[in-house]
Amino acid sequence: MRGMLADTRPLRNQHFRRLWTANIITVVGAQLTVVAVPAQIYAQTGSSAYVGLTGLFGLVPLVVFGLWGGALADHFDRRTLLLVTTAGLIGTAVLFWLQAALGLENVWLLLCLFAVQQAFFAVNQPTRSAILPRLLEPEELPAANSLNMTVMMAGAIGGPLVAGILIPFVGFSWLYLADAVCLFATLFAVLRLPPLPIQGVTGTPGLRSVIEGITYLRTQPVLMMSFVVDIIAMVFGMPRALFPQIAHESFLGPEEGGLAFALLFAGIPAGAVIGGVFSGWVSRITRQGRAVIWCIVVWGLAMVGFGLAVFGADQLPGSPHAWLVVAVLMLAIGGAADMASAAFRSSMLQSAAADEVRGRLQGIFIVVVAGGPRIADVAHGATAAMVGTATAAAGGGLLVVLLTVVAAFAVPSFVRYRITRETPPATR
Repeated sequence: MRGMLADTRPLRNQHFRRLWTANIITVVGAQLTVVAVPAQIYAQTGSSAYVGLTGLFGLVPLVVFGLWGGALADHFDRRTLLLVTTAGLIGTAVLFWLQAALGLENVWLLLCLFAVQQAFFAVNQPTRSAILPRLLEPEELPAANSLNMTVMMAGAIGGPLVAGILIPFVGFSWLYLADAVCLFATLFAVLRLPPLPIQGVTGTPGLRSVIEGITYLRTQPVLMMSFVVDIIAMVFGMPRALFPQIAHESFLGPEEGGLAFALLFAGIPAGAVIGGVFSGWVSRITRQGRAVIWCIVVWGLAMVGFGLAVFGADQLPGSPHAWLVVAVLMLAIGGAADMASAAFRSSMLQSAAADEVRGRLQGIFIVVVAGGPRIADVAHGATAAMVGTATAAAGGGLLVVLLTVVAAFAVPSFVRYRITRETPPATR
């Protein structure tokens, strides 16, 4: 049982331990803002169209500053960059609080603040990921990424629940203020980091640097494939855009949400948290490329199972609530598989890339992670309108399996990729 539980060896490193512990606090505050922004926009406008603009105002800065932020992370001292971006996140949280406290009902001000916040996040996140190989041993990276994913997904479950309960009682301003206060935990942890200058030629952090990072990626088939298989998994296998319709039509929930709606949205992050708690095995895997392929195949099969559960609720006799349990279980299995896949892919990116390009590759990683599910929302919504939600979800999962197998045969070097350890984990 001890070997099954999460590998906590990275927490022996005081710098990683401070960052990870601070992230537990910070991720809760961040989720409060994630919920408060669309809720405040809807309260001001009564329009889902305005709420939908948060996707556009969030994605564009993530793409632009994710790529450019990676170039910055390969030029400046990464500790300094983390200090600046964390201070920027605190500043935007304070501005969110101020506009809500003053009662400035301006939706465009809210959207612009959200865009600025996402820009700081897009620079902060690749920088934060790029420093891990400087703090930890290579064999500790899968465990470190699993620990980080577990905290992030736990926040994705708990934060919205807390925000939903608090908004009617304390309003939006206090949620934004809580986010600002929580971010000081990360600021303190970053202040305690040692200087982290780039090891190697840094160049100029402009468009040319971004292009050089993309060019470098094209010469590394293993790293390129880590992005390709993630795009396959997310674009074809993420059915979250179908959850509102499925919750209402298949599982008989109310149009405005309800328990079925909440359970569907909580399924994947809940599975990721459970997978993270029992992630001790990831540190013992040396054939990381093969492990990624298997994890994504399991993700695809889980989405096929989810689609079949929706079909059962629609077409077969019996209680829809029993099929709801099956559907949530399939989502949870998919979430656990995705957590392991993300841990392996992040570790491959951090250990196989040279330090002077690691930030730019992490920036591309952020763009892929943010963009894939948004493309999936469009693709699944359009497909469901033509063939139905069950077929769209199950068919997407099946495509994930088929395309992942094709990709594995197309680039066998990815499947063969493995790490070597100087000493076994048990003796470290």
